[in-house]
Amino acid sequence: MTQKGILGNLRYFDRASRTTHQPSRRQVSLIEREQISGHAVALGLETIPPGDVRANIETLGVDLIALLGQTVQVGEAVLLFFEPRKPCSKMDAICAGLRALMADNRQGVLAEVIQSGRIRVGDTLLPVQSPAAHLSD
Repeated sequence: MTQKGILGNLRYFDRASRTTHQPSRRQVSLIEREQISGHAVALGLETIPPGDVRANIETLGVDLIALLGQTVQVGEAVLLFFEPRKPCSKMDAICAGLRALMADNRQGVLAEVIQSGRIRVGDTLLPVQSPAAHLSD
């Protein structure tokens, strides 16, 4: 939902800044499945299951960091990718060392919702002036 996030998401939906009381920009988090798979290999794991790294959306075939500062259509919604995710200590609860691996632009991005719309698995992610990519299954 515009300026609110993903309906029903307890972590980000309709949060406000403690100082300005304006809607928080941290409304949607995204990460590449390729990054997650690389982190799993580096940690000696077979896989890190979808959803474990606490991102709302996991993608395939797109460099999310390269899209920072851009407006991107994801399914029917439009998001503004505004900053890299900041990995928290909960990443090390998944596997010791994961948080450190997620540093230096290997952790995905945060976005704010510019236009409401439905997002489904397999939807197209269409950055401005870039080829289409797809959400992972």
